[in-house]
Amino acid sequence: MTKSVSTKSASKEWALILGASSGFGAATSIELARNGMNIFGVHFDRAATMPQVNGIMQKIKDSGASAVFFNINAADEQSREETVEEVQRTLEQSPGSYIRVIMHSLAFGSLGPYFGKSPAESLNQRQVEMTLDVMASSLVYWVQGIYFKNLMRRGSRIFAMTSSGGHSVLPNYGAVSAAKAALESHIRQIAMELGPYGITANSIMAGVTDTPAMRKIPNSQQMLEIALKKNPTGRPTSPEDVAKAIALLCDDRASFISGVRIGVDGGEDIVNYIGQSSPHDLGDGHS
Repeated sequence: MTKSVSTKSASKEWALILGASSGFGAATSIELARNGMNIFGVHFDRAATMPQVNGIMQKIKDSGASAVFFNINAADEQSREETVEEVQRTLEQSPGSYIRVIMHSLAFGSLGPYFGKSPAESLNQRQVEMTLDVMASSLVYWVQGIYFKNLMRRGSRIFAMTSSGGHSVLPNYGAVSAAKAALESHIRQIAMELGPYGITANSIMAGVTDTPAMRKIPNSQQMLEIALKKNPTGRPTSPEDVAKAIALLCDDRASFISGVRIGVDGGEDIVNYIGQSSPHDLGDGHS
């Protein structure tokens, strides 16, 4: 386990971001730091991408927050347990500190058909099970680790990143689609079981977004172009859109929103046609 630390903050609130080094996790880490939370970041990066991680930590530090990042395989049981122990030790250094937010944004899985031209060109059992473990079930294990050490309290929030793939299909996306559906199911169960303790859990469904994980999907550029044509706003979803929505849902006034899938996509998912209509002048500064 490699640990990186920067600065210290007087804030007692911490966010644990799984997948903090890029995309939605990185943007949310920075946004929550700007809103007064310290950040525990979990990521899995090699030397080539560590400058990006250091840049994220610097932005968190520039916001006046603390950043403690762990470079580990988030799906590895021993690494997870060691990290949770380290999180507990860090919180104990400042009595009253707790985990305000847990965000699951792990995007590592196998892409490919179930039924290729041969067994060798088809997803196998190991690939399917790994995808579901990393992109869905790991959420349960991380929340259990934090919960059973009493590191959350009433008002804590749990978020998991899903997509339209959780209820629709794409070529080569079967295992990931299954993982997203399972992730949403886990969120519903967590919301029910932790609700009595004042802890909420919600799935965040982003639109098609240009992230490093997205670029690994075959024909991702075509998917982005289609999303742009579908989106009523005339632009694609950005990681910052998701980060701002999560910050908004952390407000105490959102304490009764739990167990649901919340779209942060500008309306992209509801549109079934491809094409853009010209906006009408609505007056009052709208056009």
